[in-house]
Amino acid sequence: MSSPNLDVRDVARLARIELTDDEAATFQSQLGRVLEYVEQLNALDVSSVEPTAHANPVFNVLRADEARPGLERSAALANAPHAANNLVVVTKVIE
Repeated sequence: MSSPNLDVRDVARLARIELTDDEAATFQSQLGRVLEYVEQLNALDVSSVEPTAHANPVFNVLRADEARPGLERSAALANAPHAANNLVVVTKVIE
């Protein structure tokens, strides 16, 4: 774990963020409090807690794959910016 004495200016330099002296002092204090809290969390005994990715069980809810009627060709072509020979004309993307 990082030391609570981590310099916020080092982090700002890595993130390419320019800080004023007042901002650095404020963020240094905040970073120190965050690291102290992480140390408190590290002290907890979580050996009997099962690792999870989500707090609540997550299941994929998928609808049945059933054929359904689509748009009529004329309705689909009515929204196309360019159409020819009952097809949508698109810009060439491969050179």
